[in-house]
Amino acid sequence: MNLIERVKNILITPKTEWNVIDGETATPQSLLFGYVLPLAVVAAIGPLLTGLLFAGMWGFKYFLVTAIIAFIANIAAYYISVIIVDMLAPSFGSEKNLNKSAQLVAYSATPGYIGGLLSFIPVLGMLVSLAAWVYGVYIMYLGLGPIKKTPEDKKVVYLLVVYVIFIAIYFIIIAILGAILFSALGFGVLNTLRY
Repeated sequence: MNLIERVKNILITPKTEWNVIDGETATPQSLLFGYVLPLAVVAAIGPLLTGLLFAGMWGFKYFLVTAIIAFIANIAAYYISVIIVDMLAPSFGSEKNLNKSAQLVAYSATPGYIGGLLSFIPVLGMLVSLAAWVYGVYIMYLGLGPIKKTPEDKKVVYLLVVYVIFIAIYFIIIAILGAILFSALGFGVLNTLRY
């Protein structure tokens, strides 16, 4: 299945698409190069467009660094999340399978990547990004059964634990990368906190 078709299907018909995905074989690496990397690039375009359209006092360089941080954070968060989802699986009666965990993480992040692209739209972009994250949680919920064989009574708790850890990791990665890259390019600590 090609990338655009998978994105469309996971966004529009996630319930049936998870059943299709369950019949496929993939590895964390194949999903990284075939799905996550291209969509991480798409998500990083949002901050670049913001810089081109609304650079203002921050300047384009600030938004370029923001795009680089978003790209790296998405890749790092993917790998770390795959490991966490897989490590926690037995605690929630789910199948421990790194390849299936990679499918669950990669495909349920799809709305977030699209939300990242649309983040350049003033005010509305932030709302779309937030809605995309929420929809990603729902898509992961739908995928827990077919992909990880999670029992119905453990899905919500598994999902909550995974997402709390994921959000914490994502923002820690952003904070570390932001501190390093913004400082290296001469932006002060206060500017880093704005991101």
